[in-house]
Amino acid sequence: MSATPHEVGSGRLVRASTLGVLKSEHTRIVVVTAYDTPSARLLEEAGVDAILVGDSLGMTVLGFDSTLPVTMDDMVRHTAAVSRGARRALVIADMPFMSFQATRADALRNAGRLMAEGHAGAVKLEGGAAVARTVERIVSAGIPVMGHVGLTPQSVHQLGGYRVQGRSAEAAVALLDDCQALQSAGAFAIVLECIPAELARHASRELDIPTIGIGAGVGCDGEVQVFHDLLGLSDFTPRHARRYAEVGAAIRDGVAAYATDVRAGIFPGEEQSSRMDLEALEALEARRSAGRAAPDGE
Repeated sequence: MSATPHEVGSGRLVRASTLGVLKSEHTRIVVVTAYDTPSARLLEEAGVDAILVGDSLGMTVLGFDSTLPVTMDDMVRHTAAVSRGARRALVIADMPFMSFQATRADALRNAGRLMAEGHAGAVKLEGGAAVARTVERIVSAGIPVMGHVGLTPQSVHQLGGYRVQGRSAEAAVALLDDCQALQSAGAFAIVLECIPAELARHASRELDIPTIGIGAGVGCDGEVQVFHDLLGLSDFTPRHARRYAEVGAAIRDGVAAYATDVRAGIFPGEEQSSRMDLEALEALEARRSAGRAAPDGE
């Protein structure tokens, strides 16, 4: 039997520090990536712990072929929309391409925008040891930072495409070093994307902070998946995702039925229509009739 919303989640207000508590309690952390107010409200009702406003919105919502065109204004707007729908879950906002790579001053300013204008509870940025100083600077300003290693979509061209990372011993050691650098810099959690399950399990045991997996097996401290992938709202379902509902098909069928009714003239019907008071209608008709009967020029 499926759990009801009241049986899911703890009901507590989730902050960045809460994820560490959940790890210490051996309670797996549930994160879903979403981009708007209605989705956030549904996720709240379902009891998720955190909502990630991912720069994946570039591909999922905006129609781009990568995350690279997503701007700070895009992220602020969608983060604010999610924040309006989330009252309990932690809202984490992605820092988009070139919002943190140029200078640490830029990174701090842009992270601040996501907090002040987007009302996020934390930010996430991609990279390991190379961005540790940037993470440290943002954290020192009081902004919680989540790290992200493994397959980092903003570096997809450098990585040679969307492929599993950390397969060799050398790459695995480098990834673990990246995780340690992020933890030392003050990150409160790390997303592990598309890495071998054995490596993800090793990282999760080695780190004091939580790991959130996507395409990294069940050994992480939690999991993140995209709203659209879970519910059949995307054309392509990644190998690491599972469709838990076919909402896309339901939407398509519903709109097709609506279109049929409109073309047949059976929608809107009586229930969807309003009526004038009979006296007002008679007065309207009398006035229009008088106007049509009046000679031209009067």
